Amino acid sequence: MSDGSLTMTYSAVVTGKDQKKMVRVTFERPATETKSAKASDSGTGKVSVPKTDTAIDRAEAILPDCKVTKQSGFTADEISQLEQYLLQNKDDIISKAKVISNPLNWL
Repeated sequence: MSDGSLTMTYSAVVTGKDQKKMVRVTFERPATETKSAKASDSGTGKVSVPKTDTAIDRAEAILPDCKVTKQSGFTADEISQLEQYLLQNKDDIISKAKVISNPLNWL
């Protein structure tokens, strides 16, 4: 996740099925696939290559819980890093989500 291609989007404040207020957060990046390399390719035995031009890795989370609820393409360590990021920045993300929740701020 260090190449700067990870994007984060968040929803307005919404009410969940349990009637609690929450913010949905999505992380996306171009998908990569780790494949075994031939001994002559890189010496490391593995290379990271793009899956396709349109494939993406995605992680969806809920605030204020700061837990990833769905994910595809991220490692367990990356998910842990995303959850730590959400925990450290949840107040800021929630305050920004409150701004877009007010229709008077849309125009």
